[in-house]
Amino acid sequence: MYCPSFNLKSRRLGLTNLAHIIQAIHYRKRFCWVVIMAGTWETAGLIMRVLSVLHTTSAAYGTPSQLLILLAPLWINAFLYVVMSRFVYFSARRLSLCFVLFDITAFLMQATGGTMINPDNSAKTQMLGIHIYMGGIGLQQFFILGFIGLVIRFHYKMMLLGGSTEWKRPLYTTYATLGLITLRIIFRLIEFSSGLFSPITMSEAPFYTLDALPMFVTLVLWNISRAFDFPKKVKKSKKSKDEKDPNANVRDGSSTTHDGGRSSGESGRR
Repeated sequence: MYCPSFNLKSRRLGLTNLAHIIQAIHYRKRFCWVVIMAGTWETAGLIMRVLSVLHTTSAAYGTPSQLLILLAPLWINAFLYVVMSRFVYFSARRLSLCFVLFDITAFLMQATGGTMINPDNSAKTQMLGIHIYMGGIGLQQFFILGFIGLVIRFHYKMMLLGGSTEWKRPLYTTYATLGLITLRIIFRLIEFSSGLFSPITMSEAPFYTLDALPMFVTLVLWNISRAFDFPKKVKKSKKSKDEKDPNANVRDGSSTTHDGGRSSGESGRR
């Protein structure tokens, strides 16, 4: 087996995630906590990956490292769904919520499978875990394809409307991110298709090139994209009394007129 190193990619992942935290605080974009979670999980997974080799007698790092690295991209998926919900409204927002629920389903499947791929478990249990995990990432890719259809439809409608083009940069970043996540899924499918001991796992180059690097590029793309320029959600302000009841003025006016007439009558009688 190889010995993973805490190389520049690991440090850069931490730096780009730190940049996301600073940007989210500076621009006051609370929804960006989702992409921050992706960077945090990936960075923590890489650190634990090194610690698991430095402490070979301890099982406290191996499984958590594997789970964090395997599940971190699902936070990227969730972030894309949140981004799309800020582009569109009404039914499309509900559809984005559905994709978030789909993402949670894939998350649970992959977490279950990833937990079972533990060296302490029997070979049969590990193989079952691999199959469950592969089913989870296959389901994730299926949802991604459906989401791409939604993004393309939105892109087409925006091109027909014309006007401002500020939406293009984050949308193109979304396309690039979906492509990078798909690349990583293909890598994982190829890796686990060989069973417990894949030739790919004997070298760290495929992992850093096809798994860690796509995550790093994704985080950097959202650092330089205009994700932090998205408009804030419109909060429902408390409506004024007049807005709550449009007939209030009419009723008030009629009662005033009525009272005024009654007062005039009383004055006449006097």
